[in-house]
Amino acid sequence: MPLLRVILACAALLTLSPSNAAPRAPAHPLTQMDLHAWLDGFMPEALQQGDIAGAVVVVVKDGEPVVQIGYGYSDVDSRTPVDPQRTIFRVGSVSKVFTWTAVMQLVEQGKLDLDSDVNRYLDFPIPARDGKPITLRNIMTHTAGFEERLIGLIGVAGEDSVTPLGEFLKRYIPARIFAPGETPAYSNYATALAGYIVARVSGQSFDDYMDKHVFDPLQMRNSTFRQPLPERFKADLSKAYAAASLPSKPIEIVGPAPAGSLTLTGADMAHFMIAHLQKGRYGSEQILKPETAEKMHDTALTILPRVNRMLLGFYEDNYNGHRVIAHGGDTQWFHSDLHLFIDDGVGLFIAFNSTGKDGAVQPLRSILFHEFADRYFPGVGPDGDHDAPEAAEHARMIAGRYSVSRRFDTSFLSLLYLFAEPKVLDNGDGTISLSMVTSPSGIPRKWREIAPFVWREAGGNDLLSAQIEGGRVTRFSFGDVSAVEMYDRTGWWKCSSGLLPLLAAGLLALFLTSIAWPISAFTRHHYHLSPALSGSQAVARRMVRIASVAAVLVFLAWLALIFTMTSVLDLSSKLSRWVGLLHILSPLVFGGGAALGLWDATVMLRSHRRWWAKLWAVVLATSFLAVLWVAFAFHLISLRAGY
Repeated sequence: MPLLRVILACAALLTLSPSNAAPRAPAHPLTQMDLHAWLDGFMPEALQQGDIAGAVVVVVKDGEPVVQIGYGYSDVDSRTPVDPQRTIFRVGSVSKVFTWTAVMQLVEQGKLDLDSDVNRYLDFPIPARDGKPITLRNIMTHTAGFEERLIGLIGVAGEDSVTPLGEFLKRYIPARIFAPGETPAYSNYATALAGYIVARVSGQSFDDYMDKHVFDPLQMRNSTFRQPLPERFKADLSKAYAAASLPSKPIEIVGPAPAGSLTLTGADMAHFMIAHLQKGRYGSEQILKPETAEKMHDTALTILPRVNRMLLGFYEDNYNGHRVIAHGGDTQWFHSDLHLFIDDGVGLFIAFNSTGKDGAVQPLRSILFHEFADRYFPGVGPDGDHDAPEAAEHARMIAGRYSVSRRFDTSFLSLLYLFAEPKVLDNGDGTISLSMVTSPSGIPRKWREIAPFVWREAGGNDLLSAQIEGGRVTRFSFGDVSAVEMYDRTGWWKCSSGLLPLLAAGLLALFLTSIAWPISAFTRHHYHLSPALSGSQAVARRMVRIASVAAVLVFLAWLALIFTMTSVLDLSSKLSRWVGLLHILSPLVFGGGAALGLWDATVMLRSHRRWWAKLWAVVLATSFLAVLWVAFAFHLISLRAGY
């Protein structure tokens, strides 16, 4: 209960906007004294209530660290406190901005071209899509068009060997599901591909290149991409926790290393932030030319109007009228955020070593950034009004079901989206809601239109923008995800509004048939009754009952496997044998079941059985066909083994 009160209180602060709140207080002085006072009042209580073991907060300004503070413990059992100078955190996808920095170093040297076919730099082919090859610009803006991949993403140190980067990339090439340059779809694989290109063009391993050309000039002595972690770092590596009250977790191995394997201290991150805030310069070292740094920070890909956009590696997270470039990062247990107020010369980095109770770290890190911005960079958020009748019409136009662009599209994991399909809801009062954006109590938040097909979260700063084609809303994106994800209308053949009820009814019918089999057999045996069917009717009904049992069991096995793989990522590679087995069974069970169901229905319809027996045979045949359709549409039946 205390955790819920903390989150609700913090969320209430976020729901105040310039249009419905008291005038904003003037900015606090961004000094060491004020930061210490604010953070010391905020962080310890937040960690305790969230059941988070430890965190580090770093703020830099005008080329100097202002605060570098550790909170909580890097090792709960030994009560070892977090030390910003020594404690090493894994930073997940914040690693990417280091990889992009390396790419831009080689671009300014003329060794890489952002707009050339990446195959020019590779020793294996990435096929074109719609006649267009992908480029480094596509990769850096997450518009290469790759689908999501899970296999090989996360392993466990000591249990999973580290696959060499080139071998990883060749083994796990994802399908291309979008034409390049058109649809943001966040991709760890694409970032790893960029890291491999850095290695090939520079003639050094990726780890060696990062050591020599990024960490050494920035005096980042406690930073590395290397896996397993070199011996000299191990003593200072923070332990990882699901929650502070639970035992520590094994340290993870990140498969696409350039996308997420960086390990560093908060103090080292200060050097990197300063370099980017000073246009590539740290002390006497210039890791990027000023014009290269500006190009990296200022070149935005506009897909939809007004929402935050992807830059060359960073993404926009603008707030209170201030330009902010950012990147977040997550492993299973470590979570971090990097924000650069690029025009104000200020950087904020936060990292946690725990997920916390009920995922408390996610709202906490968002709240910390927004409160920091409100305290030190107050300003006016996006506002406006739109004609109410037109707003009501636009709400009706955007309402519906959508598919997120960052998705598993050609693997069985796409089944997830049948059960959690994003929806836009027309609230009937000119506002809309998103099924995936809710309050702490689970109530969808409202969005109000402030310009044609641009909505602002009621009481907040986040914007939602939609694209119109032929008088119809075809896609939208919003808030923090707008730079890296799009939401496109779901095709009717995969839309959950029709398929999910049909699938549920079909599985229920098959399940009832499965349990009716032993019940009827027991009843006949107990009362010494003769079988009601004979000949082909008896054979058809017996076979369809066997098929019903098999279909229900195999479908439940798929659901159990998907749940396991997505909730415990470090087991995903070990479950490949089960994936293979189910891929073999699925066409036999679902395809064979549909054939048997149709045969049984044909036999029953030609018989002299009562109408309800004929109807049930048709229901069973329809149920088998529904399950078969889902198996095909969501790749439970597929020749692709990857996921």
